[in-house]
Amino acid sequence: MDKAKINETLRRNVAELSKQTEKEVSMMPATVAPLPSVEMVKRIVALVKNIIFPDYFEKRQPDEAIRAYHIGVAMEELAKLLTKQIAHGLQFCEHCEGERTKDQVYGEAEQKALSFIDALPEIKRLLYTDVQAMFDNDPAAPNYGEVIFCYPSMNTMTHYRVAHKLHQLEVPVIPRIITELAHSKTGIDIHPGAQIGEYFAIDHGTGVVIGETTIIGNHVTLYQGVTLGAKSFKYDENGNMLNVPRHPIIEDNVTVYSNASILGRITIGHDSTIGGNIWLTHSVPPNSRILQSKAIDAGFEAGAGI
Repeated sequence: MDKAKINETLRRNVAELSKQTEKEVSMMPATVAPLPSVEMVKRIVALVKNIIFPDYFEKRQPDEAIRAYHIGVAMEELAKLLTKQIAHGLQFCEHCEGERTKDQVYGEAEQKALSFIDALPEIKRLLYTDVQAMFDNDPAAPNYGEVIFCYPSMNTMTHYRVAHKLHQLEVPVIPRIITELAHSKTGIDIHPGAQIGEYFAIDHGTGVVIGETTIIGNHVTLYQGVTLGAKSFKYDENGNMLNVPRHPIIEDNVTVYSNASILGRITIGHDSTIGGNIWLTHSVPPNSRILQSKAIDAGFEAGAGI
């Protein structure tokens, strides 16, 4: 092995890759502050799980005082980590005007972190309704513990509920990192901007897509492969894509079966059932039952017609 050749190749490419290209500079924030850490964001979600499901993801503590101590320790770490990561994420703020000092950025980040912590009781309430919905909708679920430990929908919904609150608080970048962590692990893609009510269930889940401006009511169930997506996009006079409502509204008590695609700003009325493999681009009234045509047996024999 020619070590000199290896070292020369390494040095040459290190020198080339160390140069910032114009494209690279244009894609980076103007500041030189640290960027958000994906590993720290993972830790933030883990801490939220420890706080909301303390008996499942931490050692079980039947004594309430000891339980409060462990939750308090997790809460303190959460506040510090969240403040720091929000501050790093604020570099990507598109509507922030003027330069701000480090103290101003961290002050804003701290306020957002505390607002998030104030929302934890409501996030916990919503997640336990999701656990109940999954348990009620799946006869294969023998107990609540299996739903919390094992179901990809609960992993995804924990990430989503955390990310959605941060999205509401206008935290840049961090919410999308959180939902994409769940997406990469479970195959369920929920944009943090989507609005999802209580008692939400996703059975199996792989391939589910829920777009940014989707609105979902209470007691809604989706099966694997469902897409709640956009049908088309609108542009301004300069050809830039507009971020306008473009995804479906799903009212209460709706069930959507596997591989259905519901596209555009349409409304699925309450208490409706959408069958599998449906392509739906128009609104349907409450109590609808939308099914695909039945398969037709053409009676081919010996390969005829194939």
